[in-house]
Amino acid sequence: MTDRPKTTLRDCIYGLAVGDALGVPYEFRPRGTFECADMIGYGTHGQPAGTWSDDTSMTLATCDSIRELGHIETADMRDKFVGWITRGEYTIDGVFDYGGTTARALHTGKGGSGERDNGNGSLMRIAPLAFTDATDEEVSKVSAITHAHRTSTDACVIFVELMRDVLNGVLPSWVLQLKDVPERGIRSGGFVRDTLKAAAWCFVNTNSYEDCVLAAVNLGDDTDTTAAVAGALAGTAYGIDAIPQEWIDTLRGKELIERCLF
Repeated sequence: MTDRPKTTLRDCIYGLAVGDALGVPYEFRPRGTFECADMIGYGTHGQPAGTWSDDTSMTLATCDSIRELGHIETADMRDKFVGWITRGEYTIDGVFDYGGTTARALHTGKGGSGERDNGNGSLMRIAPLAFTDATDEEVSKVSAITHAHRTSTDACVIFVELMRDVLNGVLPSWVLQLKDVPERGIRSGGFVRDTLKAAAWCFVNTNSYEDCVLAAVNLGDDTDTTAAVAGALAGTAYGIDAIPQEWIDTLRGKELIERCLF
């Protein structure tokens, strides 16, 4: 499926999962009402420290489908997503967080295609496709399992392109331009374009994995997803060895992560 080393995918997925787990305790809290400086537990969802959410679960389901089949097949990915949301597969202690568009799509078998169906629920799980030879059309179809509106599918295509740029050590001009944007110009709610921009902003305005994901969490609101997407970028760029060892040690479900890598 890919000639890139497995270790690079591993860097990305651990980067994403750690960012997700850092953000879980602070989800929905407004910017400026807290400061995340380390991996803690409980908070918004009452989960132990190191627990990741739907962002990582759906990413692992995506990885596992590619690992099993050796190619991208949306029907299999959908089946695995249904296994996650209905039976708690790809979770540590069961499902505790998911988006409405995702839930409806998996219940009906049809991805949301309305203007209001442009949350970040497909963006948060699309990173593994950067490590395959997936075309833009295939990326769009994987997004459309849950988020079929053009705004969402385009955002996923752009993110996969950005991930591949990071793998190649370059950044597109639109990301470099974010260096001039102040924090107040960055929105960190659930709209897919905002999440993409916020994650890229955190990545381009920091110089380490740790600083990138902490910046993402501290933007507030959709903290776990912003930090998961930013963490995928930073994990890919800096490698798993750049993630603080204490965070890796605290991260739960590492054996599940390892089983799903391709």
